[in-house]
Amino acid sequence: MAKYTIAIHGGAGTIRKEEMTAEKESAYKNGLNEALNAGFHVLKNGGTAVDAVRAAVVSLEDNILFNAGKGSVFGNDKSQEMDAAIMDGRTRNAGSVSAVRNIRNPIELAYKVMTESEHVMLSGRGAEEFAKLHHIRTEPDEYFFSAFRFEQWKLAQQTDKVILDHTSMEKKFGTVGAVACDEFGNIAAATSTGGMTNKQWGRIGDSPIIGAGTYANSKTCAISCTGHGEPFIRAVTAYDVSCLMEYKGLTLYEAMHLVVHDKLLQLDGEGGMIGVDAQGNAAMLFNSEGMYRGKMNSEGEKEVLIYKN
Repeated sequence: MAKYTIAIHGGAGTIRKEEMTAEKESAYKNGLNEALNAGFHVLKNGGTAVDAVRAAVVSLEDNILFNAGKGSVFGNDKSQEMDAAIMDGRTRNAGSVSAVRNIRNPIELAYKVMTESEHVMLSGRGAEEFAKLHHIRTEPDEYFFSAFRFEQWKLAQQTDKVILDHTSMEKKFGTVGAVACDEFGNIAAATSTGGMTNKQWGRIGDSPIIGAGTYANSKTCAISCTGHGEPFIRAVTAYDVSCLMEYKGLTLYEAMHLVVHDKLLQLDGEGGMIGVDAQGNAAMLFNSEGMYRGKMNSEGEKEVLIYKN
């Protein structure tokens, strides 16, 4: 039986301890712990990596603190559009949705696209019709409303700029994600996001794009990214880690370190990623000032972290 492992993230960016209240820090850590425990419970009971990352991401989507599902930010037209993706490293099957509204858990819809359709990616109204067909749970607009997100949106409207999920003037890239390796040595990745505050023109980031923000291949790694999506798309970031492992023989940590601290920075890409390999090794790397993150494995190791040091 292989070492089983899960890692999660809840966004990266300008996250400084001196700007965080004890109450808020505790709330974020509790949210990360809940998601970590939800995913690890699946693995501990013999479940698959795919089901583990689903469980972890659903927990984060249900937490209003994170920019995904319930906590999604407002776009320019005051709507809340969400993206999500999931990939099975064993089969390399994948499912993805973009620009969906009122879906309680976009990761569950992405999973249905992977398992119940012949497609990989569905968007907008078509994805929502598919959700109805497969009885995916929806919620009214009120479920997704938070005063905190609304204040962000009003500030962005005043400046007429796109803002990457922030508190006051800080930058925080509020994607959530999970990667896991199960006891069978199979791995999976999942990512979900509410995108950018005040986004326009149907903008879509890296999260739902297979190979950019989400990727899994049991021969190499499972990766979930968080950051300024455009550089991550141009760098094909998640797949790049896999390529470095497959073709250059780098370890998971070496490949992630090269991508995060070198290749992304060449494109002014700020953010980070989490990853696992088929041996149950995990890494959590970022080039920003902080990243909400945690990992846990069957050998009793567990950590939940926010800041750089």
